[in-house]
Amino acid sequence: MGMIDKLFGLLFGSGRNVVAETAEVFRVNAENEAERGLNLRSAALDQFGQEFRIVQRGWFDRLMDALNRIPRPAMALGTMGMFVAAMVDPVWFAARMAGIALVPEPLWWLLGAIVSFYFGARHQAKGQEFQREVAATIAAVPQVVRAVREVEAMRDISPRGAASPGAPGEDIADNPALADWRAGR
Repeated sequence: MGMIDKLFGLLFGSGRNVVAETAEVFRVNAENEAERGLNLRSAALDQFGQEFRIVQRGWFDRLMDALNRIPRPAMALGTMGMFVAAMVDPVWFAARMAGIALVPEPLWWLLGAIVSFYFGARHQAKGQEFQREVAATIAAVPQVVRAVREVEAMRDISPRGAASPGAPGEDIADNPALADWRAGR
């Protein structure tokens, strides 16, 4: 008994576990790894929470947010308004379009660049969001394939071990209704 106590004392004694410490050299401690992962996710969520927390904003911030929401609806409604104006008063509309024709080309380029950057940034953000959604969908494909295979495998299982009608080993003559049906086809 004394020798076994000494052996266990050597391996597990004095508050240490030599076997576990040696194994951790070759394999990550799953519990510690999970705790590190939890700490990482918690820190990320805290950071996101601080980034998007609701704070009382002043009138200037609210005004700027309101102004940032105006361009897209204004351009869409303005374009539709031009069509309405062209139908209601074609002479008035023609005079305005003649004035627009006098705008110098560099000013058109500048307007195009401003609109492109404004909508381009939004398009890029939406495109990246779309890519993330596609990646998440693709990541789910193996699970869907596995589920489909499991469902397809259920087709081959007959209830209570009975052979399905027309299965190999079943005599059609034993089932008059099936024999009539097959004869009618």
